[in-house]
Amino acid sequence: MMTEAVTTPPSAGQEPLLNPDPLEPLPLLRRELGTEARGLSAREAARRLAVYGPNEVRRKARTSLWRELVRQLAHPLALLLWAAAALAFVAGIPVLGWAIVAVVLVNAAFALLQERQAEQAVETLAKYLPEHALVIRDGRPSAVEARELVPGDLVVLEEGAKVPADARLTEGGIEVDLSMLTGESAPAERVVGPGLIGAPLLQEPNLVFSGTICTGGQAQAIVFATGNHTELGRIAALSQRTRRDPSPLEQQVKKVAWLIAAVAVAMGGVFLVAGVAVGLPVTDTLMFAIGLLVANVPEGLLPTITLALAVGVRVLARQGAVIKRLSAVETLGSTNVICTDKTGTLTQNRMRLQAVWTPEHGREPGPWDGEMVRTSAMCTTVTRDEEGELHGDPTEIALVDGAAAHATPLDLADRDTNSRALFRFDPRLRLMSVVHADDKHGLRIIVKGAPETVLQTVEGSSESAAAAAEALAREGMRVLAVAARRLPAGAEAPSRREDAETGLRLLGLVGLYDPPREEVAAAVRRCHGAGLRVHIVTGDNGATAAAVAREVGIGLPRLHVVAQSETIADHELDELLASADTEVVFARSSPETKLKVADALRAHGQIVAMTGDGVNDAPALHRAHIGVAMGLSGTDVAREASTMVLTDDNFATIVTAIESGRRVYDNVRKFIVYIFAHLTPEVVPFLVFALSAGTVPLPLTVLQILAIDLGTETLPALALGRERAEPGTMSRPPRPSSQGVISRDMLVRSWCYLGTVSAVLVMGAFFYVLWRAGWQPGDPTGVGDPLHHAYITATTATFAGIVTCQVGTAVAARTDHAALRDIGLFTNPLLLAGIAFELAFTAALVYAPPLQGLFGTAALPLDVVALIATFPVLVWGTDELRRWLRRADHRTKP
Repeated sequence: MMTEAVTTPPSAGQEPLLNPDPLEPLPLLRRELGTEARGLSAREAARRLAVYGPNEVRRKARTSLWRELVRQLAHPLALLLWAAAALAFVAGIPVLGWAIVAVVLVNAAFALLQERQAEQAVETLAKYLPEHALVIRDGRPSAVEARELVPGDLVVLEEGAKVPADARLTEGGIEVDLSMLTGESAPAERVVGPGLIGAPLLQEPNLVFSGTICTGGQAQAIVFATGNHTELGRIAALSQRTRRDPSPLEQQVKKVAWLIAAVAVAMGGVFLVAGVAVGLPVTDTLMFAIGLLVANVPEGLLPTITLALAVGVRVLARQGAVIKRLSAVETLGSTNVICTDKTGTLTQNRMRLQAVWTPEHGREPGPWDGEMVRTSAMCTTVTRDEEGELHGDPTEIALVDGAAAHATPLDLADRDTNSRALFRFDPRLRLMSVVHADDKHGLRIIVKGAPETVLQTVEGSSESAAAAAEALAREGMRVLAVAARRLPAGAEAPSRREDAETGLRLLGLVGLYDPPREEVAAAVRRCHGAGLRVHIVTGDNGATAAAVAREVGIGLPRLHVVAQSETIADHELDELLASADTEVVFARSSPETKLKVADALRAHGQIVAMTGDGVNDAPALHRAHIGVAMGLSGTDVAREASTMVLTDDNFATIVTAIESGRRVYDNVRKFIVYIFAHLTPEVVPFLVFALSAGTVPLPLTVLQILAIDLGTETLPALALGRERAEPGTMSRPPRPSSQGVISRDMLVRSWCYLGTVSAVLVMGAFFYVLWRAGWQPGDPTGVGDPLHHAYITATTATFAGIVTCQVGTAVAARTDHAALRDIGLFTNPLLLAGIAFELAFTAALVYAPPLQGLFGTAALPLDVVALIATFPVLVWGTDELRRWLRRADHRTKP
């Protein structure tokens, strides 16, 4: 017999191979890793730790807080305000300059606090590594910190322990929960032996992986990869390489901000030159430029959007969806594809006995069912805790529960007491068998496993059983065949499974099923009605996933099943996803496959929501527009990499979140219309001042504009963000990804209809106050002049007129197409409260003496108050007429 000469460690100074092939013959692997049968020496382990580094997943450096703050301060709208502040200081108006600077800083700080998200997915991966590991060094077992493991270490794995690194088994056998990497809930057996030819690495029966959990057995294994070189580290690298693109809302708001900035600067430059050319004083032209910049900047837009999205986040949290990034609320509204996992999301994540088939009676129910199911339950390793809860393989738990439902409850202690031999499930043979002692009849061998394997061990014809197994599988069940035979009296229990698993008699088949959640079918119908496609991306079997898909309505009108998703080529994937009438089941998915699907959908211009619960899902969750993690069954890694976490793991909650996202998106557009509608009446006074070459005094001050943009309009805008969903929200298709949140129609409505009407009304109020005081164009209105008080009253009328026009705009903006009576005047109490606040705030600025001096206002006479009191009805009425004409036009079109 050969000695362990081939395992001699490398000579001094020679490094072991860091990434050897873990499937090569074990003696060669030992040689390449430089590992003796006694393990590494403590000195060699310390040297390798210095060379290869600790066994931990290293994360990417986080974006600097200061860099994020600079990004907020350099936003296009912020740059406009910086320019306005600079002009204010140049013009000798430091109070105004500091006020504008304060506005910029408050906006930036608020946005930074709301939007900053710590990228902790990779950091959380480290939590899957156990704190300590049992390792053999210098021939003795010792406990060391898991981070000190190195390639070549011999580790001892026992029930309940986490696997500390990627390793190849050298002795014994264990069962391992690989669900965090593969997505499959059933524990997998890992034994010493050769690998499977052509099998994916995660399915190799002799390998274990960092962070997975040993659920049974005992073994020794040789470490071949640590830290970032493990499967866990590789997934971390995928998560780091996938970057988060800005959401559609973020992109569109920035684009519009640059547009507003360009228009404001161009207008300011033109009228600055024009003002100097016509002889206006430099101070007046600078004041005009400041006013134009400030009037064009919707200061309340960014904080109002942020607060509205935050309200959406709170609403969704109460509905079971926790949103981690504010802009994701809007992205939800534009989602048009959902890629969902199957187990636990579409289904209840609870296997149950669905069908029994016996050779004598087929699927006809009878007492024989109970005996057959009870026999199959004897061939399990399920345990029961002190509270009576069952633990173990979900399939075996279903058998034990099925025995209790069809026969009598199985006494697990009696099962274990009478067990004489146990041959654990072999993933290569796909069989498990036990030898059970019966006081009356002696020993009996019970075998359960895959029908195609069990049927090869039974005597007699098995064609009818094979056909029955195929029929059950087509119904989406996991099918197990059960066979048995009795040993002669006095015979000993076989010591080898080859001797036990032969000459059997088929008892029958059992079909196990994880039923869909009751609410999923209705949720899928809502998706289809809203124009969303639903694909299933799962690590489970394709036939089972397809059956669940059909039961819940996925795949209408056409379902395509990709049985082995890892093998699908890019061009095939593109062709599948380009078909508008096809929904796809991607079975046996790997981490790279999920990422590939997410990238392919993005390349097709789709807005993708991707669900997942395991570590293997982290890269795809990070890459999808909306990564949806499971809150109950999901791993910390998936939750950190995701954008949304479902507290109930329910697919229907995703659909509810999409509906809420659409409502929030619609409401964002409503208050954008509301905010933009006031740009026109704020800019027109400055244009009138410039175009008249100063013969018409400035109808509005810069501080009054700030009072409007940051004071009176904010609460009504926020209230518009709480509007209920309009009828038909989930009956229209998703908006195209190219459609901006700010459209041409919105700008026309805001600036040309609502804005123009408001500008005409407020300028009318301004001139009314001046003319009744006897003013003529060109008359002086400065301090000390007879008309100065009338001028202050006129600017106050302009300011108050804009506020009252805001009231009419707020009511009009509540709906885009429908009439006000369809949604009700009093259905948004927050809006009514916001209107009451802005009117009270305006009254304080107009009538409170301390505020009059600060904002340059004066008390308004009753006739002026009566005049501007009509503005809300006039603004709303003209827009209501416009919407009525549009509806009439649509009705007359074929």
